[in-house]
Amino acid sequence: MRLKKRAKTKGTCILFLCLFLAGGCAKKTVRDSSEEAGAFSYGDALVTPSIADAIQLNPVLCADSSSGDIVGLLFNGLVKYDKDIKLTGDLAQSWKVTEGGLVITFYLRKGVRWHDGREFTSEDVKFTYERLIDPKVKTPFSSDFERVKSLETPDKYTVVVTYKEPFAPGLASWGMGIVPKHLFEKGDFNTNPCNRRPVGTGPYIFKKWVTDEKIELEANPDYFEGKPFISKYIYRIISDQSVQLSELEKGTVDYMGLNSFQYSTESRTLPEKYQINVFRYPSINSYTYLGYNIESPFFKDVKVRQALACAINKKDMIKGVIQGFGKPITGPYPPAFWAYNNQAREYAYNPDKARRALESLGWKDSDGDGILEKNGIPFRFTLITNQGNKERELCATIIQEDFKKIGIDVSIRILEWSTFLQEYVNKKKFDALILGWNLSLDPDQYSMWHSSQIEKGYNFVSYKNKEVDRLLEEGRKIFDQGKRKKIYNRIHAVLAEEQPYSFLYVRDSFPVIHKRFRGIKVEPAGIEYNFVKWYVPRSEQRYAQ
Repeated sequence: MRLKKRAKTKGTCILFLCLFLAGGCAKKTVRDSSEEAGAFSYGDALVTPSIADAIQLNPVLCADSSSGDIVGLLFNGLVKYDKDIKLTGDLAQSWKVTEGGLVITFYLRKGVRWHDGREFTSEDVKFTYERLIDPKVKTPFSSDFERVKSLETPDKYTVVVTYKEPFAPGLASWGMGIVPKHLFEKGDFNTNPCNRRPVGTGPYIFKKWVTDEKIELEANPDYFEGKPFISKYIYRIISDQSVQLSELEKGTVDYMGLNSFQYSTESRTLPEKYQINVFRYPSINSYTYLGYNIESPFFKDVKVRQALACAINKKDMIKGVIQGFGKPITGPYPPAFWAYNNQAREYAYNPDKARRALESLGWKDSDGDGILEKNGIPFRFTLITNQGNKERELCATIIQEDFKKIGIDVSIRILEWSTFLQEYVNKKKFDALILGWNLSLDPDQYSMWHSSQIEKGYNFVSYKNKEVDRLLEEGRKIFDQGKRKKIYNRIHAVLAEEQPYSFLYVRDSFPVIHKRFRGIKVEPAGIEYNFVKWYVPRSEQRYAQ
């Protein structure tokens, strides 16, 4: 899972794709490749924007979606999800699970080469695993691999993973991108030059990175699934979504995700006026939330957080921020996900109830200035979110107004993405924040909610609950989906009750792409599952090879 920073439906990093339901499908039908003259022509470039630059390009270290977008094109895991959201082989051509799920034996593809020409082998897998469990390595993914008892490499093309106990997300966790041993085995893994100049096995090869301007990749002619038809992939850093749309209309950007306002105002004109295909489908594994720093004296008390939940008008937020293209949520699983608990507590909008609850906890407007106080301390805090995401900024403004009605003074601070993530989120230097998640398709959220992950995982709100810890540990040991559903339903219920986040909404996704690109189909996995098969007929190619 990765922090979601923007309203763009990119998410090519193997296991952490932003995947979607097929329901809703495309707004505009895209022509099938077999109908095109000059089908499957090589060449052209795809230019796509991001509001933020990548931080570094190492799959073991990357936790943000910009880095993940690029890493997913440069590296492969042992497994990946196919168009139907089913695990299939990637660097592993096959595998077998034995001893009740305790042992997974992977049989690797032969002849796969790193972008520098060296052969990929089981030693690279072993090296990557050793870095994932190394306490000196700054990875947020260690909790998935600490369950491994041993990893053996009986030959160059076989990897045997033995777990200490049954681990349900085990197979899926091997979607983690594998890094080259020969380039990382010397020096500090965290600061290796290859984090800036990556060498992978993936469909695209790294060419150039101009900080805060662009990242350029080119097609890998020796890719084991075949050379991608699109010759170049150009990732431009454009920090404002309105500027991104303007660039799309001018033809200097080919592919982006609209925000809800852009979709509501532009989706009818883009297809014909600008030769743009527009898609819409609901998300199965992403949502937006207001997160509280539970170590803050304002938010330590669960009853305070429950009162705040009653003060947020989610219905107006969905109407005003995402134009009605979404649904409110009560917990950490979106409604379309099988682990969602439709019986979890829902806090109806009731500002009077919220204020009364706060007053009963000692928060009162003693001096008549409209701000609640307790022990001489006014209820005043700063709400932060990332620059370039208009929907999040609007959410912050609505929450500011909602909280003002009950006597809470909220200041809003908008921060550049890398500063926001590295200096505030990772260091827990915030009162409250608005963010989003792109989730794994396994319901395990150990790294987000287990108390052991406060310092090294994604639990940056510092949430602690012994029952949730126990349930998260149990859920990882059980393979039966029915039994797991009961566990994750209970986790959902506890989080909905205790409100470490005010869970806000899940919204539809709106990718748009120039019509010259062919081979695009909406499947349960969205549209990017077959990106290496997208192409542009030679007569319509815009960029020279």
